[in-house]
Amino acid sequence: MFKENKRLTAADTLIGQGTRAEGTLSCQASLRIEGEYRGDIECKEDVIVGESGVVRSNIAARDLTISGKVYGDVVTTGRLTILSSGQLHGSATTASLLVQDGGVLSGSCRMEAPRPQESPQPAAAPQPQAARQVHSGEPAPPRELREGVAKERRQAG
Repeated sequence: MFKENKRLTAADTLIGQGTRAEGTLSCQASLRIEGEYRGDIECKEDVIVGESGVVRSNIAARDLTISGKVYGDVVTTGRLTILSSGQLHGSATTASLLVQDGGVLSGSCRMEAPRPQESPQPAAAPQPQAARQVHSGEPAPPRELREGVAKERRQAG
């Protein structure tokens, strides 16, 4: 009865139904295509081709979901999903592939291991002296034991 629509944020890009666009598209946020697009697409996030979407393009994205028609080669670092109404006519290179009953993949498919996410490595926080390993190769005793021994030494001395 009611269709569940994805809410768009200000960072999302939409090529709406009835719109025709052409060129090279590079976007940092997610992209949804309900109209027609011709050209290359490079998207850092997800690309969704809606049921009314027709794309004649090579697409590079994190995840790609196809409900409409795509004519061209696609590369995803994550998942390629072809829904029951979706059609992909071209080659696909992806880490994960899902084709629902009725979905069409007409072309070659190459599966590759997922690429590791590039994220800065946090600097290691210095360990408190009591938590460091004893140089004898034995792990440091539990904190309660260390504190108890230190207390006994203070009382004895």
